[in-house]
Amino acid sequence: MAKRIREKTEKINKTRDTRPYATAKFLRISNTKLDIIMDLVRGKKYNEAVAILANTPNKAAELILNVVESAGANAENNKGLNKQDLYVAEIYSGQGSSYKRQNIRGRGRVDLIIKRTSHITVKLDTVK
Repeated sequence: MAKRIREKTEKINKTRDTRPYATAKFLRISNTKLDIIMDLVRGKKYNEAVAILANTPNKAAELILNVVESAGANAENNKGLNKQDLYVAEIYSGQGSSYKRQNIRGRGRVDLIIKRTSHITVKLDTVK
C-alpha cells in the first residue's frame, strides 16, 4: 500500500507544471469582460504585457495587471528567474460564484440581479 502511494506521488511530481504562476479569485467582474483584455497580452513578453495593461483604461486591465505583476514577482523571488526573460505563456479566466440580489419592481414583483465573479490565472515561462 505504501509503495503504491510513493509511486503515485513520484508520478505526480514528474508531471507537475513548474512554471511560475499567480491567481486571483472572486474578482467582482465577469470573465467575458476579462477575456477581451487578456487577448491583448497573451503570448507577449512580460515587460510589454505590463506596459500594455498599465496604459489600458479599463477596470479589467487593472485587475489583470495585478495578477501579472504578482506572477512576475513569484518568478523572481521563488524561482530565481529574471523578469526580462519571461513571457505570458498562459492567461485565462474562469467563472466564480455569483452573488444573487433582488431588485423590487412594481405590483409586488421582484427582479433577480446576478453579480458575477471570476478567477484569473497567469502562467509565465522563459523565452527560449
